[in-house]
Amino acid sequence: MPINHHRPVSLSLMSTDLPINTTLETSGTLYQKDRFRFDLLLSQPDMGQSVNEEKPTSAVETARHMLWLEISPARVIMSLQGNGKFCYRHFWEPGIYGLSRYWLNDNNGEIANTFRLRNYTRRLELEGETLPEYLRIEYELWSGKVQVGNYILNLEVYH
Repeated sequence: MPINHHRPVSLSLMSTDLPINTTLETSGTLYQKDRFRFDLLLSQPDMGQSVNEEKPTSAVETARHMLWLEISPARVIMSLQGNGKFCYRHFWEPGIYGLSRYWLNDNNGEIANTFRLRNYTRRLELEGETLPEYLRIEYELWSGKVQVGNYILNLEVYH
């Protein structure tokens, strides 16, 4: 049975060559799968809905974003699921061209469109003695032979 820990989390994504810089401050549940493997589950309400808007009525519209990270010293997989419209899955491993898959769902929650990009992980750094405390991933994103940016993903898990 996995051990879980509820922790405050800061997740940021920035580009070193594009005007992208965003941070999410939230809480997460850290599941310890074994000594060096962890799952981190983050959730948040749909950011697209204004406070003054009427409440959505369908199950697809009320779905929450679920950000799930599978973390180990050798690789990280991050998936965004939920919200009914936009989902993605990134695979990072140092020195490897990983896959970044994106898909858009129609109003019924069915996959309407999908596309893939490659990412090249230059650096993956994981710190923490017993639980992950800091994760940094530096990577390039590619569409065919065209580079579409250099990115840094930082994750801090506060104890």
